[in-house]
Amino acid sequence: IMAGLDLPTKGLVRLLGSEITSLNEDKRSQIRGKDVGFVFQSFHLLPRLSALDNVMLPLEISGSEKAQEKANDALVRVGLEKRVQHYPNQLSGEKQRVAIARAMVNSPKILFADEPTGNLDKSSSTAVSELLFSVNQTMDTTLVVVTHDLVLAEQCNTVYELSEGELIC
Repeated sequence: IMAGLDLPTKGLVRLLGSEITSLNEDKRSQIRGKDVGFVFQSFHLLPRLSALDNVMLPLEISGSEKAQEKANDALVRVGLEKRVQHYPNQLSGEKQRVAIARAMVNSPKILFADEPTGNLDKSSSTAVSELLFSVNQTMDTTLVVVTHDLVLAEQCNTVYELSEGELIC
């Protein structure tokens, strides 16, 4: 709802100064394409595309110049410079790094991460957490994380807890 992927049953949502609840899907999509990055728990990588092609995809959709160069730079930033031509089935915990590179390649103002460490082992979880917070700092991107991982939540500046649909704190 915060990112405009779904609409609330009541109330309104402001995202980056725009009241997005009253916008149609095309307008919400434009805002997301320009200013929002997403990292999903299940990665959402296209299996027939290499890591480089998966990261290039949002750039190509938006008509960005130098898509390959920007995608390659993003993969270098996440430590995958030697895996750019690998396909998702050839990657393990690195899939989440590809997803993070894809999410940050457009230099979003807000990066939404939905259970970014949920499918990862402990060492991969730590590496992905460090990477997300590094992106947050170096790119001056607002990071919004949804997680059940208390270790990850404790690293956040502000934490809100939901229980049975109610805001606890």
